[in-house]
Amino acid sequence: MGNRLTVVVALLLILALVSGCASPSPAPTNWKPFNLGQHHRAVSTQSAAAQQAFDQGLIWSYAFNHDEAIRAFEEAQRQDPKLAMAAWGIALVNGPHINNPIVDETHARAAWDALQKARALSGGASEVERALIEALGSRYAWPQPADRTALDARYAEAMADVHRRFPQDADVAALYAESLMDTRPWDQWTTDGQPQPGTNDVLAALEVARRLDPTHPGALHLTVHALEASPHPELADSAATTLRALVPDSSHLVHMPAHIDVRLGRWAAAAAANERAIEADERYLKTDPKIGFYAVYIAHNQHFLAYTAMMEGRTAVAVEHAAKVVEGLPLEAVRANPLFLEAYLSVKLEALKRFGSWQKILDDPPPPADLPVMTAYSHFVRGVAFAALDKVADADAERALLFQALSKVPKEAYWGSNSATDVLAVAVPYLDGEIAYRKNKLDDAVTQLRTATRMEDALKYDEPPPWTTPSRHALGAVLLAANQAAEAESVYDDDLRRYPENGWALLGLSRALSAQGKADEARAVEERQKKAWARADVPIASSCLCVKPAKQ
Repeated sequence: MGNRLTVVVALLLILALVSGCASPSPAPTNWKPFNLGQHHRAVSTQSAAAQQAFDQGLIWSYAFNHDEAIRAFEEAQRQDPKLAMAAWGIALVNGPHINNPIVDETHARAAWDALQKARALSGGASEVERALIEALGSRYAWPQPADRTALDARYAEAMADVHRRFPQDADVAALYAESLMDTRPWDQWTTDGQPQPGTNDVLAALEVARRLDPTHPGALHLTVHALEASPHPELADSAATTLRALVPDSSHLVHMPAHIDVRLGRWAAAAAANERAIEADERYLKTDPKIGFYAVYIAHNQHFLAYTAMMEGRTAVAVEHAAKVVEGLPLEAVRANPLFLEAYLSVKLEALKRFGSWQKILDDPPPPADLPVMTAYSHFVRGVAFAALDKVADADAERALLFQALSKVPKEAYWGSNSATDVLAVAVPYLDGEIAYRKNKLDDAVTQLRTATRMEDALKYDEPPPWTTPSRHALGAVLLAANQAAEAESVYDDDLRRYPENGWALLGLSRALSAQGKADEARAVEERQKKAWARADVPIASSCLCVKPAKQ
């Protein structure tokens, strides 16, 4: 199956999911195992087929493919109707997780019903199995309350007790860590790098799980998520390396090492991980699965590959995969679920902006008027394009339209893990800086781009980042144009701490060092930049193609 069709299928299915139409699949009639590695948890069954299906379901749950996990657990239940842990698994994966804390009524009811079945069958379960079932009882209620916060907190407390009772059980430790992370999804670290309440408990539980089972797929997966936004992502490098080929048919686990690769400046490795993940998606889709939320992960692999290609200077790859995400997203899906999906439409224009394809941006058809997020973003990126082409009056006109459009963006709209309003707010000083630069008001341009940088830094961590092209790349370029090389050096150093060994900042840093007469340092950075740009298909003369390169 071609990559384009993969994205089309994936994003079409998001519509059914987010609109609340997705539901657990019926008992499978043609279930088959996948190549998910060797993880095994013995459960209370005499059926080898039930045990095999249970293991598959548990691994799929660790891999965040909850719909496939349901099918596997249902197969385990079909093979052994008395297996309490099969019902426990169904209840577990119908619940919330860090990428989707919302539990709709259909899944809440399915979780509740499976929980009651697990309780009814628990007489034949082991002690630890009964403890897991009892703890899961803290996670659900029927009818489900509008606010799940208390339920999620009670489940984490219950799992802490199970972990204390069974400290030598790697699965229990991993499940406990996940229960804690579900109370604070994508929020384990503050913006200044301090652990949030509960984060140290997450890390401790995951360390226990990995010590007990160094190849535990769930513990390795969650370790990457728990540490990727931290000041020390290298602490997850071993987990990422182990995970890289551990579960071949799970595209999400194949992809996960990329989250650490980019934090450590391994852009080619991150791209390769996503290429392998896309191949796994193609194999998976050939099995004709019923896909629910996992469609998001399929799209994410394409998006992530586009992002890494942007940082490597691979124009063709970046634009190709960014376009596939957008082309495969039908407008009917966006209109049905604009709060969740509309920001995805920005990916293509962002890739064009990154590589200075100004006329292509201007030639791109405007978004429909009923898409406020994309309308605002389109005015922003068109303003940048006009400014870069030195059409300042047109850029000013787009700026005015941007302000009008921003007032219509719903406060409830999402941009990944951030609100769309917070992300789009960065666009205002960024565009103002671009326009001021073209008006030769360099001090004003620097001031505005400093503001954009501060606002970008305040956004919640996400991967790819919500503001995909760093504002520092424009700020550093303008500082060089303003003959402020020392501050430009500091800006590029800061950017390289955030996005190590990216070729854009390395180029800017070499220019800043050279401008200060630091010839030896500049040459050393130039060599690093050549290495970073080894696979690039475009030469660059500035860290932002919206700014004229400083004279050397």
